[in-house]
Amino acid sequence: MPESRPTGAVSFDNHGRVVLVSGGAMGIGRAICEAYFESGASVVCLDVDVDAAESLPGEIAFVRGDTSAEDDCRNAVGFAVEKFGTIDVLVNNAAIQPNASYVPMHEFPTDLWERMVGINFSGYAFLAKHGLPVMLAQQSGVIVNIASGQGHRTAREVAAYGPIKAANLMQTRQWGVEYARQGIRVVSVSPGCINTPMVQATLAEQGGEAKIANRHPLGRIGQPEEVAAAVLFLASSAAAFVTGTDLEVDGGLGAFAAFAEPYPITDL
Repeated sequence: MPESRPTGAVSFDNHGRVVLVSGGAMGIGRAICEAYFESGASVVCLDVDVDAAESLPGEIAFVRGDTSAEDDCRNAVGFAVEKFGTIDVLVNNAAIQPNASYVPMHEFPTDLWERMVGINFSGYAFLAKHGLPVMLAQQSGVIVNIASGQGHRTAREVAAYGPIKAANLMQTRQWGVEYARQGIRVVSVSPGCINTPMVQATLAEQGGEAKIANRHPLGRIGQPEEVAAAVLFLASSAAAFVTGTDLEVDGGLGAFAAFAEPYPITDL
């Protein structure tokens, strides 16, 4: 079966736009930063991982910060505005899903629960809280929340990540409705199984990539560049009539009935 994969930079022209991406040093966030940079945008990467950020293209501005801390989010917005004058696109991407979080609710460590809520949920709200006044002042802007397929459907032992990602979807809906008349769109992307360091660490615990890939109708896991392409589309003028909603980028996994797995790729 032929595979379809990204072949290069997304062609959307983003010259003159300013983009702030949280968790932009690695994985999906890095792909988003690089796609925006390659399409002409001025990009600010917010991340705690200074070492990973060192290998970003030099023209991508970096600010160190933990999104669970409101002051760090405020500072990142201020940094972007001071350096580039505004923020046109805000991408809430920073998230964690450590292997220790794969436990049922009654066994969940309280400190890890608070950490995941702080980064994966409150961090989205903090960046929006401080980025929205910039967008309101110019009566334009797009917020893109990176949610997850696990926010749409669940599995055993995802007591925190799934509910938090479902909350990201509601953030998208609520903000989309709240700010629609002020020229601000809010959308989200729900990746499925994507080839990132975080996912690879999980796959190693669950039987490897090949086993998981075979559950997808497209017969493979996704690439970070494919999520970045969806983000660039949704934040572009091509999606000007899209707000308060979500796009799943999951290789068809969400459309596939669990009782039918594994997907019979070899029969196609």
